[in-house]
Amino acid sequence: MSLTEAPGSLGCIGCVTAPAAQGKGEAAAENEIVLAVPGADCAACIPQLEEGLAPLPGVREARVNLSLRRLRVRHDGSLAPEDLIPEVAKLGYEALPLDLVALSGTENDRIGRDLVMRLGVAFFAMMNVMLLSVAVWSGADDATRDMFHFISGAIAIPTVLFSGKPFFRSAWAGVKRGRLGMDFPISLALVLASSISVYESFHGGHHAYFDAAVMLTFFLLGGRYLDHMTRAAARSAAQELAALEVPRAIRLTAEGQETVAVADLAVGDLISVRPGARVPADGVVTDGESEIDRSLLTGESLPARAAPGETVSAGEVNLTGPLTVRVTAAGKDSSLARMAALVAVAEEARSRYTSLADRAARAYSPLVHTLSFSAFAFWMWKTGGDARFAINISAATLIITCPCALGLAVPAVVTAASGKLFKKGLLIKSGTALERLAQVDTVVFDKTGTLTLGAPEPLDLDAHEADDLRVALALALGSSHPLAQALVKGTQAMGLRPAHVTEMREVPGHGIEGVWQDQRVRLGRADWVGAEAGDVTATTLRIGGNAPVTFAFADSLRPGAETLVQALAGQGLDLHLVSGDVPGAVEGLARRLGIPAWTAQAKPEEKAAYVKALARQGRRVLMVGDGLNDTAALAEALVSISPASALDAARAASDIVLMGRDLAPVEDALRIARQSVRRIRENFYLSAGYNVVSVPIALIGLATPLLAALAMSISSVTVTLNALRLK
Repeated sequence: MSLTEAPGSLGCIGCVTAPAAQGKGEAAAENEIVLAVPGADCAACIPQLEEGLAPLPGVREARVNLSLRRLRVRHDGSLAPEDLIPEVAKLGYEALPLDLVALSGTENDRIGRDLVMRLGVAFFAMMNVMLLSVAVWSGADDATRDMFHFISGAIAIPTVLFSGKPFFRSAWAGVKRGRLGMDFPISLALVLASSISVYESFHGGHHAYFDAAVMLTFFLLGGRYLDHMTRAAARSAAQELAALEVPRAIRLTAEGQETVAVADLAVGDLISVRPGARVPADGVVTDGESEIDRSLLTGESLPARAAPGETVSAGEVNLTGPLTVRVTAAGKDSSLARMAALVAVAEEARSRYTSLADRAARAYSPLVHTLSFSAFAFWMWKTGGDARFAINISAATLIITCPCALGLAVPAVVTAASGKLFKKGLLIKSGTALERLAQVDTVVFDKTGTLTLGAPEPLDLDAHEADDLRVALALALGSSHPLAQALVKGTQAMGLRPAHVTEMREVPGHGIEGVWQDQRVRLGRADWVGAEAGDVTATTLRIGGNAPVTFAFADSLRPGAETLVQALAGQGLDLHLVSGDVPGAVEGLARRLGIPAWTAQAKPEEKAAYVKALARQGRRVLMVGDGLNDTAALAEALVSISPASALDAARAASDIVLMGRDLAPVEDALRIARQSVRRIRENFYLSAGYNVVSVPIALIGLATPLLAALAMSISSVTVTLNALRLK
C-alpha cells in the first residue's frame, strides 16, 4: 500500500546509543587501552604523559583525564596494556589496567583510604609534637630543650617519611625521568624543614621546626584529601553509567538456570530478569510482560511496557513481572557500555582553556624553582648567612606557588557539568562542546524525528462524516502503512466501529479498495482515487461517485518541543526550521511552534549549505537533527545535538546526545554551558589572584611553610568548590 505522505526520514523512536566517538566528526575508536594513573594529579602531568607516549610505535593518540586520573591510548592494534605499563613507569607514573565496562569507584576508594590513613598518622604525630613544643615555647633551655627536640624528631621524622610518601614517591619518580612535577617543590620543602630541624637539634639550637614539618605534612595531605573528595562529588557521567552495570546474569539452558558473568553472555542466549533486577544485557523480550524503568538512562519518569517483541537495554530496571530476554548485545557491545565509552571520550577532550592551563603549568614549574632559589640566595646575602631563615623562605615559596589550582580550573568544571547534564538526560561527546554551546545565538532544527517523533497523527477527524470515518477505518485495518495505522488509532479513539466492507484488496503502490453498500470505495494516493494531490501529508478516501475526502496528518510533537522553542525564543535566539518534508507540513509545524524562518524540501547538501551560510553571516549555530540527511549539517554547525534515536551517522557527527524523548533538557544544556564558561573564567581569575597576592608575601618572608601549605590547599579546594556551584 502507498498512502500519500510527505517525503523525509522517519526517525526511530527507540533509544539506541552510538559507539563511542572520538569527537566532532571523528570515527569511533576501535583499538584503545585505558589505564588508571593514580599519580596524575596536576596539569603538568598531562603533557608529560601525552607527549612521552606519543613517539612510541603504534600509538596514535594519548589522552589524560585529569579528573578521573585515567590515561586512554588509541593505537593501531599492535599494543597491549602490558606494553604500555612499563613505558608509563619510565615517565614516573604507576599505571594499572582498567576496563571501561567495569568502571567503578574501587580505585577511588583505595586512594581515599590511603590518604585518610596517612592523614590520621600525621594528625596524631602533630598533636604530640605540638605538646612537646609547648615546653620549648615556655622557656625550657639547655638539656631539657635538646631532649624535647630529640623526642620531637623521633616522632616527626618517621611521620614525615610515611605520611609524605605520596609526595616523595611522585617527586622522585619525576626526578629519575628528568621532570620536576608539582610534588617536587612540596617534597623539597618537607625535606628542608626536617633537615634544618635535625641540624638545630644536634647543634643545640634554640629553634627546631619538627612541629612545622609535621603540620605542613598534615595540611598538605588534608588539602589533597579534600581535593580528592570534591572531585568525587563531581562524579562523571561515565561513573554514573558504571553504577548501572550488572556483573552477573541468569542464563537459561536446556539443563535449567545458571548464573554467569555478563562478559560470558553470547548473542542469542536466553536470560531471566526477575522483578526488581537490572537488565544485564541488551535484548528482545521473548516471554513475560512487565514494566521497565528507563529513567536513569533516558530521563523519562514514566515506566515503559515490556512485552514479547519489545527491546530492553542493559541498566534498565524490571519493575513488575519476570521476563525472558534473548541477548542481542552484552558486555562491551551493550548500549550501556557504549554510552560509558562515549562519555569517557568526551571527558578527555580539552578546550582552549585547558590548553592554556597546560601551557601555564608547564612554564610554571621552572619559574617556581627559580623564585625559590633566588629567594634563598637573596636572604642569605641580606641576613649575612642566616641559612635557617633563608631556607624557611625558600620552602614557603616552593609550597605557596604550586599551581594545583590552575591545573584544576578546567577539569573540575567539565566533570561537574558532564555529571549535571547526564542527570538531565544529555551525554557530552566533545570536551569543547560546552564552550561552543555557550556562544550559540542561532538554532537550526530538523523536523521529522527531532521536533516531531516521526509518528503521524490525523487532524480534525471530528470534521468528517461518521460514515466516511467508518469506511476509512475498515479499509485502514487492512493495511500496515503508518498513515493507515494512525487513522485506525484515531478513529478507534473516537469510539467508532468499522463499516462492513467486502472484497477488499490492496493495490501495491496505490492503496486499498473494497465494496461498501454496493459502492466501490478506495483509500490511498490522491491521484489513484481521482483527487488532486495537496502539499500536506494526507491520504484520500472516495466512496463511489462522491467527492473525495482528504484525511490530513501531522507528525506528533516530541515532548518538550513547544517548551524548548518558547524558552529559546525568550532568550532572543534566532530560530530556524529546515526539513526535507513538503512545504505545507513544514509551514504548519513552524507556525504551530512559533518558528519564524523555515525551509522545506531541503536536500542533505542544502541543509549543510544553509548552516554554512548562517555561519558566514557571523552566526554561531546550534544544529539539532537526527537523520542521515542531517549529518552534513550537524558537522557544519558550531555545535550539534542529536536524539539517542538518531541514526549512527548523525550521532557520530554530533557533539551532544539527548538520551530521552523530551527536548526540554536542551535549554538546560545551553544554560549550564554558559555557567561552565563563567566558572572556568572565575577559576582562572581565582588562580591568578591567589598567586599575585601570595607569591610576594612568601618572597618577603611573611609566610612560613605552614601558612604556605594552608594557602595552597585552600586555593585548590576553592577552585574545585567553585566548579560544583553549577546548577
